[in-house]
Amino acid sequence: MNLVYLLLTLMLSYLLGSVATAVWAGKIFHGIDVREHGSGNAGATNVIRVLGWKTGIPVLLIDVLKGWVASMLPVFFDLAGEGTALMTNYQILAGITVVTGHIFPVFAGFRGGKGVATIFGVLLAIHPMVTLSCLGVFLCVMLITGYVSLSSMSAGVAFPVFLMLFFDTPSVLFKVFSILVAIALVYTHRKNISRLLNGEETRLFKKKGTHPPTPSPLRKEGE
Repeated sequence: MNLVYLLLTLMLSYLLGSVATAVWAGKIFHGIDVREHGSGNAGATNVIRVLGWKTGIPVLLIDVLKGWVASMLPVFFDLAGEGTALMTNYQILAGITVVTGHIFPVFAGFRGGKGVATIFGVLLAIHPMVTLSCLGVFLCVMLITGYVSLSSMSAGVAFPVFLMLFFDTPSVLFKVFSILVAIALVYTHRKNISRLLNGEETRLFKKKGTHPPTPSPLRKEGE
């Protein structure tokens, strides 16, 4: 029976991830496909740049919620003892599946976002304390630089470091997963790294004393 519930968990997780929040919000409320504007990425950051905060914040929160709900499905279906390494492993599988759905959504032509917000939701469900610590890193880097990409990568790299040094988990797989998350976030932001090095990356907000170019919905901007 657990196998049936596990398969159901993975199927629901992928379908949750495939809820293309950014794409649907752009089409329903603004009549545009956000993937054709700004950075071309179907993520909350690009929605904020192209469509504004009022549309972007709900998209962000829903993307986080997708990851959290998917990773709580193993608990809901009682696939293993709560707090055990096996339960954590099941949550990781659900998390990988929901993020895969977000990046390759079946409901949006398999063209999704980078999955940062959804990964955050996954990690928040599995280990809230280390995840909130990484959120602190994200916010600090964001306030200092204004770059979402740099903030995301910094938080991602901090995750395995914090987990190994300051927190504990019964799951060896979760430790491996944390390293893979860090690598994946850096890899998916490789174009942003190039733009950062060339001074071409766009800030989410204008820092005091700086004059970044005004983003245009018709230009290709970095996330």
